[in-house]
Order: sequence, then C-alpha cells, then structure tokens
Amino acid sequence: MLARLLFFCGLCLASQLAMAMTIYKSTDANGVVSYSDRPSKGAKVFVFQDRMVERLDRQVYLDIKKQKGVDVVFARNDLYAPVEVALAFIGTSNVRGAPAQAIRRVLPPRSNTRLALLTAISRDQPLMYSPQFQYSLGDPAGTAQSYRYPLPWRGGPFRLSQGANGQYSHYGPKNRYAMDIAMPVGTPIIAARAGVVVKTENSQSGRGTDASGNFVRVLHDDGTMGVYLHLKQGSVSVREGQRVKVGSPLALSGNTGNSSGPHLHFVVQRNTGEGLVSIPYQFNQPLGALPNFALGKQ
Repeated sequence: MLARLLFFCGLCLASQLAMAMTIYKSTDANGVVSYSDRPSKGAKVFVFQDRMVERLDRQVYLDIKKQKGVDVVFARNDLYAPVEVALAFIGTSNVRGAPAQAIRRVLPPRSNTRLALLTAISRDQPLMYSPQFQYSLGDPAGTAQSYRYPLPWRGGPFRLSQGANGQYSHYGPKNRYAMDIAMPVGTPIIAARAGVVVKTENSQSGRGTDASGNFVRVLHDDGTMGVYLHLKQGSVSVREGQRVKVGSPLALSGNTGNSSGPHLHFVVQRNTGEGLVSIPYQFNQPLGALPNFALGKQ
C-alpha cells in the first residue's frame, strides 16, 4: 500500500512537468492494479480529473405562486450561504412585468425572495413564458482577506502530490490553485479556517459517479469557501449549517470520486461574478518538511 501511495505521489508530481503525459491503468490476472506512462496489452487510459459537481437544484430553485392571471416568481435559497442568481424570461406571450434584461440578485442564506410579478395582458388568456434560471454559490461583492491556512489534517508528515496548475486535473477555473496531499485513507481532516458548513456529501463509495467524491464545503467570514474533497464514505462528522472553528474535526481522508489515489484535495474558492473560481492560498508552513504531528495535537 505504501509503495502504491508513493507511486501515485510520483505520478502526480510528474504531472506538473509533463504537459501532455498519458497514464495507462492495467489490471493483471491477480487483480493487482498498476499505472504506467507506457501502454500495455489491455491497459486503458486513466484520466485524472478533479472536477467539482455539486447538485444544488433541490436547494436553490424557483417557486412560482400562480393565481388567476398573476404569477408571483420567488427564488428560494435553502443553503447556509448567499447565492447569486440570474433570471430571464423567454418565449413570452400575454405577459406584463417580464423585464427585457435578466434579473440579477444575491439571495441571503435561507431566504425566499420575490424576483418578479407577472400579470396577463388579457385576463381571459393564459400567461406564456419560459424562465431561464442560473445560480452560483457565494456573493461576488465579498473581498478575500489575507490568511495563511493551518494544515487541514492531523498526522503525517505528508507530501504534496499535485499543486497549483497541475496538468492532470488542476487546470480548470474551480481547481487551478488546488493542492492534493497524498495520505493514507482514514487520516483525520480538520477545519483549516473558521466558518459555516454549507454543503456535505457523505454517501459515495469507491470511484462513484461524482468526480468530487465525499466532501465538506465551509463558508468563511470573508465570503471565500474552503472545500475538502475525496473523503472516506460515512466519515463526515459535521452537518450543514454548523459553525466550525480552526481544528474542528470534519471527516476522514479517503479515495472517493474521480481520485488518482488516497489523498486530500483542498481548494479555496470565491464567487467572482456568476461563477466560483479557485484562488491562490498558502499554508502556514512548507509542505516539503512537515513535522510529524501526534494524533489529536496540532
């Protein structure tokens, strides 16, 4: 297991040097999985992806109250974080009150906000329209404050396996400045900054269908968000809406989702206007020479 973990570290470090390296995954007759940059019979291309997919449609949605000739359009935000929304109406017929430009608002946490009041031009005819609703976590008006993050785990020492702009998976806007730290499954993961838990996933096993695997998202007081990904199934110990402080237990590290091996993927994001992007951050100590923390101490 240790040899495989070290190999994954090497693969991911190599990703920062090789712009277009292809990695092949193969399984021998004994079920042993191996990875190589050289193809072999039966090997398949292994794609390293840490894309973050969070399904919020059940927590951020339109709520349209219909009366005779009148539609009152609300946007509901059940999350413990602000959400930026944009609402446009297309294909309108017999509608008064639908603006030509999209309606843009920042919804407070746990709110239900009226966005539009639509009335029928001819009351004996139905209102005809199609709403187009988009949303993004966070308030773009926030300003990220300078902060050096304590290490978000207990144990070690561990090493960086893929850093910012890593070509395997840290190339998109949401993950460009993420860091992957290789560590054994079951390593205690702790909050690196105080805030409110916004979203969690705790039920995925193995690779699953969600690239992020199990995760915890924490909203910080300056509007930025720290996200801890690929956590062990069933290990998340916090709930949405819970306030955490630095060092609060969150979960155990794992190897879930589209993960290249056991590791913690940690990223800091903020909404810069209709979309989350990752932002640069620093740990409060170098990753090249980590002290060996005793479990339960920092």
